Amino acid sequence: MTAFITSEKIAQHSEILSNRIRKRYLHLKKRFARKNIDCFRLYDWDIPEIRLVVDWYAGHLVIAEYVRKQSSDYWLKEMANVIGKTLDVPKEKIYIKKRRTKTENEIRYSRIDSKEDCLVVNEGDLRFKVNLSDFLDTGLYSDHRETRAIVKKNAEGKDFLNLFSYTGAFTCAAALGGAVSSISVDRSDTNVTWAKDNLKLNGINTEQHIMVKSDVYEFLFNAAKEKRRFSLAVIDPPSFFKDNAAGKSFDVNEDHPDLIKKVLKLMAPRSIVFFSTNHQCFEPRMDNLPIDHIHELTPRTIPEDYRNKNIHKCWKLFV
Repeated sequence: MTAFITSEKIAQHSEILSNRIRKRYLHLKKRFARKNIDCFRLYDWDIPEIRLVVDWYAGHLVIAEYVRKQSSDYWLKEMANVIGKTLDVPKEKIYIKKRRTKTENEIRYSRIDSKEDCLVVNEGDLRFKVNLSDFLDTGLYSDHRETRAIVKKNAEGKDFLNLFSYTGAFTCAAALGGAVSSISVDRSDTNVTWAKDNLKLNGINTEQHIMVKSDVYEFLFNAAKEKRRFSLAVIDPPSFFKDNAAGKSFDVNEDHPDLIKKVLKLMAPRSIVFFSTNHQCFEPRMDNLPIDHIHELTPRTIPEDYRNKNIHKCWKLFV
């Protein structure tokens, strides 16, 4: 235990956190059960001193600390024990992780374990496979729950493009919303396989809904040459990534106008593009895009269980 985190401080944090978690669980569990949602955020760094996020996954807990120099493994384990006892969740169903406020994508998406503790969670009529043990992220961003619902409502009869598709959650939403076809692009073999699993979980025909392992820019270049056309798209890029093999990098603040323009070349008239980013200091530069108009959707897309209203930002572009 560090000098900064005393036994008195741990006792104080334990009591505060237990009360907060209990109240939030009772409130959210009832509300989300009506909607058949069993994956949600219980605690979102609500109290500055208690630097945790706590997520509920169908009877399992993922507890992550945003670490700093004063962080203590003992403190984190004690907080996890308190949360588990408060909600009557056994230790074998509790997963502890450490995050940083600035995490490089190489770290964020790299494997940290190989237990493959996976389960299926519900989000309305959608079902998703999550991996609670092996990565910092579980495979499902619950902060985009409302965004997926909006994409689903706009998908009827559309040809859908999902870029930086991760595990294909937006694709599943679009397909169940009536999209007639989709192409989902991600450069990770793991993500492409995972997305295929999610499509199968939702009974989606993989002949009409295709996963493509590719660099997004390479895909956009080839799609433009082939004169492909889409009527609905989601662009949800990482804040930053570096491709050492190709000798190039991407910074969402600098590069989003060019990325969006490349996507717009593939969009049919009267189509819709959703653009989202989780960059906490994002500065949009979309005034000169060749579109009809644009709406920021962020207030509508942040779920009620997220205290951090800057967890992501989202726009709807009308082409």
